[in-house]
Amino acid sequence: MKARFLSRKNRFSVLAELAEGGGGGEVAEVRRFECHLPNPGRLKELLVPGAEILLRPAKDPDRRKTKFDVFAVVAEGETVVVDSRAANQILEVAFAAGEVPEFEGYDLVRSEPTRGKSRLDFLLKGDSPAIVEAKSCTLVKSGTALFPDAPTKRGSRHLRELAGAVCEGYRAAIVFVVMRGDASTLRPNDETDPAFGAALREAAAGGVEAIAIAARYRDGWIELAGEVLVDLSRTK
Repeated sequence: MKARFLSRKNRFSVLAELAEGGGGGEVAEVRRFECHLPNPGRLKELLVPGAEILLRPAKDPDRRKTKFDVFAVVAEGETVVVDSRAANQILEVAFAAGEVPEFEGYDLVRSEPTRGKSRLDFLLKGDSPAIVEAKSCTLVKSGTALFPDAPTKRGSRHLRELAGAVCEGYRAAIVFVVMRGDASTLRPNDETDPAFGAALREAAAGGVEAIAIAARYRDGWIELAGEVLVDLSRTK
């Protein structure tokens, strides 16, 4: 359902506006209501007043204050999926279909394996066991995807857990799912979170694979849109 973004009330809540009716010369009824935003990032380049947003009904509306989730934002001709849960859903399907070339021949064993004090996203089984952490990326500037768009101590902790898994004989990877089709490169967002950038480079030097793929929303579906080059060179 299409609506308009008005304002962000807190990290996980936005105020939206929806015009209903208005056909046959009637005046449309404008309804304003609060929606759940399943993304703690800043999203300030996307969530600007008046932006078109796509909402989907909550799965358990009777048990929630908000009846809709913000699924995507339309910006610069791109429908950008901002529901950060989608990255895991996309990868789970892609692993099952063999659509992640780096993990061809691997089978999904389970989701949310525990490592130390962290719960990561996937445990796979192939020639060797593999642990994969998924990250949703929505920020793109001049064709370069940047992660994160807000400081994330949790993200740095996940990288340390992945590096520890490599030391124990696992294959480990962090997979950035870029939720739009206008990025050719992904870089750590050192300006916003230099600690994450440092942790990513250290983890990669220790054997953790850094992979990025694009996912694009089209006509009600999310489809994989190709590999995105990961550039870990330091910014000047």
